[in-house]
Amino acid sequence: MNLSNLHPAKGSRKDRLRVGRGPGSGRQKTSGKGNKGQLKGAGFTRTWGFEGGQMPLHRRIPKRGFNNIFRLEYAEVNLDRLAKVAKTEVTLKDMVAAGLIKKESERVKILGRGTVSSSMTVHAHKFSQAAQEKIEKAGGKAVLIGK
Repeated sequence: MNLSNLHPAKGSRKDRLRVGRGPGSGRQKTSGKGNKGQLKGAGFTRTWGFEGGQMPLHRRIPKRGFNNIFRLEYAEVNLDRLAKVAKTEVTLKDMVAAGLIKKESERVKILGRGTVSSSMTVHAHKFSQAAQEKIEKAGGKAVLIGK
């Protein structure tokens, strides 16, 4: 074997389809675009939700209220469930390990149901006023995590 008889494996390389090069090219005169109409032009892209002139579904359905696209969702964790984590410093990693939240990337708000028996430092994105008071009363700290 030498450089002169190296070649790619059979079927691994294929000639590209030369569209718009006449009837002998395999894609005929219209280049696989059919006949007349707006769809045949170069650069045509159908807009999202376009249904061929029929009223699109997102315009047919009635709309009510206000949908805030900037709303932030928080996973809620109560103090009584937080007691399951037997640590002095509770981070998001510890909450995931204890099964209190699903993912570490979730935003977490600590709520005030339950009591805190030992002093612990809790890291979360938000705290209710009651939860913060109970944590600090037990000698712990409520640490806010940035966005």
